[in-house]
Amino acid sequence: MEKDYNLKIIFYDLLDSTQLYLKKLVKEGSIDSSIMICANIQTNGIGSRNNSWKGLEGNLFFSFALEKDYLPKDLKIESISIYFSYLFKEILTTLGSDIWIKWPNDFYLGNQKIGGLMTNIVGDFIVCGVGLNLKNAPDGFATLDIKVTKEKLLEKYKDSIEKKLLWKQVFSKYRLEFSRNKDFFTHKNGLRVSLSNVTLEDDGSLSINGERMYSLR
Repeated sequence: MEKDYNLKIIFYDLLDSTQLYLKKLVKEGSIDSSIMICANIQTNGIGSRNNSWKGLEGNLFFSFALEKDYLPKDLKIESISIYFSYLFKEILTTLGSDIWIKWPNDFYLGNQKIGGLMTNIVGDFIVCGVGLNLKNAPDGFATLDIKVTKEKLLEKYKDSIEKKLLWKQVFSKYRLEFSRNKDFFTHKNGLRVSLSNVTLEDDGSLSINGERMYSLR
């Protein structure tokens, strides 16, 4: 019998990091099904390339864990950052936001970052952490351009994940928006790489001077 795929949402007042906390639960074997946790305040959030993500009060900090077997059949592990980032971005778009995804997992408004998604593999689970500036932003960053409650966003995202849309359905829409990346950079081995002349492959990786660069991080 297939396990229950419904994501259970749990709210906390304070955590150091929703992602670290959830990874700890998975490693301890404390969870055996899908779960999503959200903290009102996060004191030690994780950003890309091991940077910290400032957990300003009023913003959105949450993580979720899914067993690998629950992923859509055509979704490769190296594509999951784009997949889950786009599902979240699409919800915000339907609510009226002009948010877009800078490859592979950063949420932007115009040329300013407003959040991001981090993915880890922990045993038989994938653990994704999301941070989004709903109300407050550090210098150089921006806040979301619409008003929406955390509860509404998480319920809509939960429903979207549970639909298990195929990768090809999600990627076909992501590909149409990828041109917004052309004036930006990504990082590889600590170096900045221009996105102006890269090729987006069908698995979400980039082809850069004949080499593949994957999105999992």
